[in-house]
Amino acid sequence: MLSRYMVGAVAARTGDEMSGPALLLAGLALSGSPVLGAWLLAGLTASAAVGGPLLGALLDRARRPGRMVGWCLLGYTAGLLAVLLGLGRLPDAALVGLAVSAGLLGPALTGGWTSQLPLVVPADRLGRANALDAISYNVAGLVGPAAVAAVAAATSGQTAVLASAVLLLAAVPPAWTLPPRRSTPPPPSAKALMDGTPSSGAALRRELAAGFTAIARNASLRRATVTSMVSCCGLAVLVVGTPLLGAELTGEASYGALLLAVTAAAALVTNAAATRVRRWRPRPDTVLAGSTLLLGAAMALAARAAYADGPFELAVLAAAVAGVAEGPQLTALMAVRHREAPPRLRGQIFTTGASLKITSYAGGAALAGPLAAYDVGLALLAGAALQVLAMVAYGLLSRRRHGRPGS
Repeated sequence: MLSRYMVGAVAARTGDEMSGPALLLAGLALSGSPVLGAWLLAGLTASAAVGGPLLGALLDRARRPGRMVGWCLLGYTAGLLAVLLGLGRLPDAALVGLAVSAGLLGPALTGGWTSQLPLVVPADRLGRANALDAISYNVAGLVGPAAVAAVAAATSGQTAVLASAVLLLAAVPPAWTLPPRRSTPPPPSAKALMDGTPSSGAALRRELAAGFTAIARNASLRRATVTSMVSCCGLAVLVVGTPLLGAELTGEASYGALLLAVTAAAALVTNAAATRVRRWRPRPDTVLAGSTLLLGAAMALAARAAYADGPFELAVLAAAVAGVAEGPQLTALMAVRHREAPPRLRGQIFTTGASLKITSYAGGAALAGPLAAYDVGLALLAGAALQVLAMVAYGLLSRRRHGRPGS
């Protein structure tokens, strides 16, 4: 069952990783400016704050949550294809609107899928399964941008969007066959009748509030969520800026997508090596902090490559350092969520956390487009500054209150 889960996870996440850079390159090719591509990427991710909590509540209610994930994959794919068909035919605002509609379902491809892991493996194997799940993100991050670069160089960014859609569709059968929930609460309408509550809608609103409350009241979840949100905003600057950095240093924007593949490869190697280290297991909270600092250093190094006008190898080094940081950061974040999430709210906490990260990423992408068009080095420095800000937030949320630790 775990192997089927991993096949579906890799396909879905690779398609997801391809969709953003593919839309970015397609918009860049169409308009000659990074602004349209950046706004398409921002639109695809901005609506996650709305979609994530609702998807999480519905997943926690569903007896077969995998089937709901499958429907979300189909809807996300349909949205991507609608944007593709509209390029050059619809106004920019309409294209961004289509991307926003697709983005509502985006958290199902990340946190929604990961939240099903306890249904696939027993509790005593969850730690190793979590590490493998994190590696699937790294594999997707490696293959996705590299595939976009290869397809875009051979054909076009539009074809890369099509390739992303094919992979998303390939993930639907594994999602459909994920195991059912071992126990499920009564249907909302029946529960409302038994409890004397006014409506299932009111019950759903309470469940949505419960997910946010669980994150806000748990010190470790709160700190990890805020830190990852601010860091992810800066990471979006790196993703938007690297195509322009590649174009500046080599004359080809596709080399920027290859830099993203270097980042993902370094993340994959780092996480794979970490799974083999048994004697030293630092707390995931500590790993989250250290990796965020290292990510800031990598972005500062990338900015140095932009201002020094090369060599391209310096940009490759910066991308590799970013991967060494990004891989453990993601693994640590998921470990904190698995450790702290109550079972009855697991889906909400994972999808809400994912949606908050994705929305923060959207804000970073929206900021990065105009900033990178003006000065890519300045954009990368802004990304590094956001990593420092993430660490400031981590430190503030780690302060002791009333003599007790905040985590």
